[in-house]
Amino acid sequence: MNTEGKLSSLREIMLSQDIQACIIPTTDPHISEYTPAYWKTREWLSGFDGSAGTLVVTSDKAGLWTDSRYFLQAEKQLQGSSIDLFKMGLPETPTIQQWLVDNLKENDVVGIEGEVFEASEAQALFDLLSKNNLKLNTSFAPYCEIWQDRPSIPEGKVFVLSEVFSGQSVQERISILKNRIKTEGGNTTILASLDQIAWLFNLRGTDIPYNPTVVAYASVSEKETVLFINPRKLSSEVIEYLQSQGVILGDYTKINDYIRSFSKENRVVIAPNKINYKLYSEIKQYSTEVPVNVHPIDFLKAVKNKTEIENMRDAMKKDGVALVRFLIWLENSMASGEEVTEIKVAEMLRQFRSEQTYYFSESFSTIAGYNEHGAIVHYEATEESNAVVLPQGLLLLDSGAQYFGGTTDITRTISVGKLSDEMRKDYTNVLKGNIQLSMAKFPKGTVGMQLDVLARQFLWKEGENYLHGTGHGVGYFLNVHEGPQSIRMNYNPVALIPGMITSNEPGLYKAGQYGIRIENLLLTVDYKTTSMGEFYAFETLTLCPIDTFPINRSMMSEDEIVWLNSYHEKVFSDLSPLLSQEESSWLKEKTKAI
Repeated sequence: MNTEGKLSSLREIMLSQDIQACIIPTTDPHISEYTPAYWKTREWLSGFDGSAGTLVVTSDKAGLWTDSRYFLQAEKQLQGSSIDLFKMGLPETPTIQQWLVDNLKENDVVGIEGEVFEASEAQALFDLLSKNNLKLNTSFAPYCEIWQDRPSIPEGKVFVLSEVFSGQSVQERISILKNRIKTEGGNTTILASLDQIAWLFNLRGTDIPYNPTVVAYASVSEKETVLFINPRKLSSEVIEYLQSQGVILGDYTKINDYIRSFSKENRVVIAPNKINYKLYSEIKQYSTEVPVNVHPIDFLKAVKNKTEIENMRDAMKKDGVALVRFLIWLENSMASGEEVTEIKVAEMLRQFRSEQTYYFSESFSTIAGYNEHGAIVHYEATEESNAVVLPQGLLLLDSGAQYFGGTTDITRTISVGKLSDEMRKDYTNVLKGNIQLSMAKFPKGTVGMQLDVLARQFLWKEGENYLHGTGHGVGYFLNVHEGPQSIRMNYNPVALIPGMITSNEPGLYKAGQYGIRIENLLLTVDYKTTSMGEFYAFETLTLCPIDTFPINRSMMSEDEIVWLNSYHEKVFSDLSPLLSQEESSWLKEKTKAI
């Protein structure tokens, strides 16, 4: 079926069940950013395959809400689908809730699949609809009826991440988590988020592309720790390891039965934004809910231990070597007149990374956007869009890898030929923002919003901006996007503390022309303690030359030039011993002081 046919089939079922509107989110029962194919319902229905978006369908209308990263992509993919695009964050765009209120009449019913809906969002939706005399059905899940070739839930084997990489045993992590649960006033917690579970049990897998997580649930209490997982996914070695760590194994499908065995004496710590509404409802019914804004495990996971930090630094060297070899290949290929396409760029990056020890996979689908494609924030080249990179303009390259010792995420904007003065000005302003954030010193308790202006200030002076965040947390051989910290314009109460790894990626996007983004990963570290308290700073972990050709040097301050030269000195110092003499000579030229 095409999109129109799928929506028509959905509407027939809505009519039969007296549902006047339904909401289909991107996520799965584990509130994942990237989901296994089985739960890609929104993508299957709409044809839009971005990683963020919500589809709303009524009897005669349909709309898709997505953020600025996907505006251009969604416009293209929704053409001819009868689905209207709603650009989130723009003043003229209504929220989904307001749109429903405006398009439905009193006592109409909105249907959602509670098992794949974030609990906090479902509760907020219920409250708003109730105020407007609308009803919410949280058990509307007809998709298997119309999606006849729906993929199965993944059954891939899992493996244990050695303590050489994790730095802690499962027993240690469970013990620490139990103490944190007790501090919150609880004695039990239910985990649905896949990166939380992978971190706690030192498990990794291939259930979700790019994120080495495992489809599972878990319960941790004073009495016992239970991992709910499909038994087909476990080898005898993994079973033996988990049992040696005091873990009881349960079937993935039995998590709800387990919760129903609780009593009000079970004080269950949960973060409503990290658990699905169905689980949340049963926890509230059968136990005593202890809600928290940020789950304790997310803090534990975000603050990397010494072993993880050292391994992450080593992973950055591996990634840097691969990137240098890629950049040499790109330069030589362009110089020889060989045809270089966006798809070829992504393939070669993957190849050079795969040659590094402990490489596992990419950490997301590579964004290789030449000129106007660089203005599409989450662009992915297809056979139809695949552009040839010509010796003029800019190539935006956002990529990353999963290594057993860490997760990388880096963006470089590369000059491939002649540049305009406007390109140089824009590039320099983006670079200045990146450097100013990198140099920040800040007191304990500082949150990302207080630092965000450092990255945007030079663009704002030009009346320019970017609508995505400046920084997201990064997992450790886990999700490339990780909370709870962030650096963005909107308020997030989570403070940056030593051990957290956060991206630094200001950008500028001019539709139909070019995009610019420069991204490094930053480790929050101790700086100094004075009479005014503790102060922190950032250590730049990423090791890869920043293209100096597009820089308008007259726009750079002396401290920015000092930082850039010092950064390039470190890049050369750390990577050159791992390169051939020819590669080292190339790198020396690319990292020379300006």
